[in-house]
Amino acid sequence: MRLFPAPEDRIAPYGFYAAMRRDHPVAYDERSGSWGVFRYADAKTVLTDHARFSSDFRKVTRLHAVSGQLRPNLISTDPPRHRQLRLILAPTFAPTAINRLAPRIKEMVNRLLDEVIEQGRMELVADLAYPLPVMVIAEMLGVPPADRPQFKQWADAIVGEGGGILLSNEISPQRFAIQKEMDAYFSGILAERRKAPKEDLLSELLVAGADGVRLSEQDILSFCNLLLIAGHVTTVNLITNAVWTLLSHPEALARLQFERGLLPSALEEVLRFRSPVRAVSRVALDEVLLEGQRIEAGQRIVVNLSSANRDERVFAEPERFDVTRSPNPHLAFGHGIHFCIGAPLARLEARIALAAILDRLQALSFDGEPHLAPLDSVLLDGVERLPLVFRQGERIGLTIG
Repeated sequence: MRLFPAPEDRIAPYGFYAAMRRDHPVAYDERSGSWGVFRYADAKTVLTDHARFSSDFRKVTRLHAVSGQLRPNLISTDPPRHRQLRLILAPTFAPTAINRLAPRIKEMVNRLLDEVIEQGRMELVADLAYPLPVMVIAEMLGVPPADRPQFKQWADAIVGEGGGILLSNEISPQRFAIQKEMDAYFSGILAERRKAPKEDLLSELLVAGADGVRLSEQDILSFCNLLLIAGHVTTVNLITNAVWTLLSHPEALARLQFERGLLPSALEEVLRFRSPVRAVSRVALDEVLLEGQRIEAGQRIVVNLSSANRDERVFAEPERFDVTRSPNPHLAFGHGIHFCIGAPLARLEARIALAAILDRLQALSFDGEPHLAPLDSVLLDGVERLPLVFRQGERIGLTIG
């Protein structure tokens, strides 16, 4: 049984999800040997119960794509190691720490818009949504400006592999080759930072610790790799999906123009309505029953976040895009111990980008009849391109809500 929408349904997969929630809330796919969960309550159970549903696919070696090449990181470890890593990394990604980046992110957004503003048209993904998070991550890590084209090439290659996020922490030979290149590069920077620390994330990670535990070089290299993948893809899709959804709901766009205080809740609704990441996966450590279905130890469970976020058992009128929705307990950033540590950064980048778009791009609309091509990934919800036309507005102080 299919666990993901067919390629032709990826732009509008919600009929598929509704049918699965109704008829097959926990479904088995014989071809892949995986289970899929589609309702909110079951998704939350799998995401929360790390004693029965593990993020560490190394525990089930038959799922490995390339033996010996898997390396643990924050999203692919279980307690107690996960708790150690999270305690060390959490201060860097706390909202108070991330908000200090706001002025610099505003400069980056304005610089990207300056390059297209006089043309009266832009391709949102290539011109803003895609380069922005790469620029932010490169600067956070202290990547020298001269090296950033190489940094972008790695991002391009990783994202090109089905969106960069695999069903587990499996790894292809191409992906492994990129990982080795990145490891060699960042090992060199780490050696420099040990001799002469700077005010950047790599220097912080070299001395960071919690409960008497410090990060090893392999831990730091894994985190750099993860940040480029997860920190990039989620933000690209969030910015793109926000503009796409608002243009598809002009009444909501008009309201945001006059009520900028709604911007944070509008972005939360985008996260629910069109989640940047469709699904994540876990592996069952023991035999378990879900919705009457027996899942065996060692089997993979695909948690369909996009379906859970449209569950009518939790969300009133789930097919309606409501920028004032409250409460909005969506699962777009996961739940439990693996709730996305980078969520504050993704939210900040998206808020600043959307505020700048609202301020500077007047009469914003699709460039012609939109013929949107979905990303070539079962796990990511976004589009390859989003051409826009607009009239130049005033460059004013940006309000990010």
